[in-house]
Amino acid sequence: MAVYREAKCKLCRREGGKLFLKGDKCYGDKCPYNKRPTPPGKAPSAMRKKVSEYGLQLREKQKTKRIYGVQEGQFHHYYELADRMKGITGENMLQLLERRLDNVIYRMGVGVSRTQARQLVNHAHFTVNGKTVTVPSYSVKPGDVIAVKETRKNNKFFEQIKTMKVGTMPKWLEFDPEKLEGKILAMPTREDIDSQISEHMIVELYSK
Repeated sequence: MAVYREAKCKLCRREGGKLFLKGDKCYGDKCPYNKRPTPPGKAPSAMRKKVSEYGLQLREKQKTKRIYGVQEGQFHHYYELADRMKGITGENMLQLLERRLDNVIYRMGVGVSRTQARQLVNHAHFTVNGKTVTVPSYSVKPGDVIAVKETRKNNKFFEQIKTMKVGTMPKWLEFDPEKLEGKILAMPTREDIDSQISEHMIVELYSK
């Protein structure tokens, strides 16, 4: 799979808004986007050009891909799955993205960003229902129990997690820092997804 190796802050500048790809850094005063919010490689005058409907749809798709850290082929696969499901295609697609294991680890507050959460999954730190899972795109379901492996709980990184305060968490998830264990309580709904995404524009783009 292709890996983006340039500065992640450029992605935020390209999409015209913070994608929160760098964890806590994105919330601080030192965030590069605060100092230079213009698209990379473009003069401010270029921002005044009118963007076509197709251009807006394309940017929305690119933004969503970058938020969740997936490549084009995988993203389009999520759309195809969502289109075959009952309900609203756009909301189905976001639900599939939210149910990715790396996203769940991030939502539980274990990873400061989805990139870090993906790395933790790749390095076999987690189990799902007692079995080690190393696939970041693994799709969780209600009732699944996600936990840090017993052999990894004494790791310095996870020792810090044990003392953290549980912040605001989507209602479809629960997480116990002391046990380093979480559970999927329900399927995520559109109201549970706080990312500023206009999913209908992505559906319109793919359905052409």
